[in-house]
Amino acid sequence: MTMTSTAAPATSRTWSIAIWVGQIALAGLYLMAAYMKGMMPVADLAQMGMTWAPGAPIWLVRGIALMEFLGAVGVILPAATRIMPQLTVWAAAGLLAIQALAVPFHLIRGEASLLGFNAIYVALAIFVLWGRARKAPIAPRA
Repeated sequence: MTMTSTAAPATSRTWSIAIWVGQIALAGLYLMAAYMKGMMPVADLAQMGMTWAPGAPIWLVRGIALMEFLGAVGVILPAATRIMPQLTVWAAAGLLAIQALAVPFHLIRGEASLLGFNAIYVALAIFVLWGRARKAPIAPRA
């Protein structure tokens, strides 16, 4: 009689640490962006390079901040608590969706010089999404 295991394949500790570093970096970047868009006056955002902010409705700027904040919390908290850790994957997907909207927006506005920042956000979100969905998923609490 052969025994089959339903446990996920063992993942190296290095991968797990690397993905955690990616999660923390992604959350940190988005928390910083959320703080700026959510708390700072729009005129200050424009001076910092967010030249689109003064032309956008304030509810949109603050709404983006809220989504960025929720995404940043979502890539850390469910994985750290192991309560519904699959939400970490969904949060990374949500942050990727923000960038899927931001990249064409900046291109249309002729702000291609800003796309380097977007590329970092995209790369980190894809890494976390792949890492927590495929390479090193976190098991929920028993």
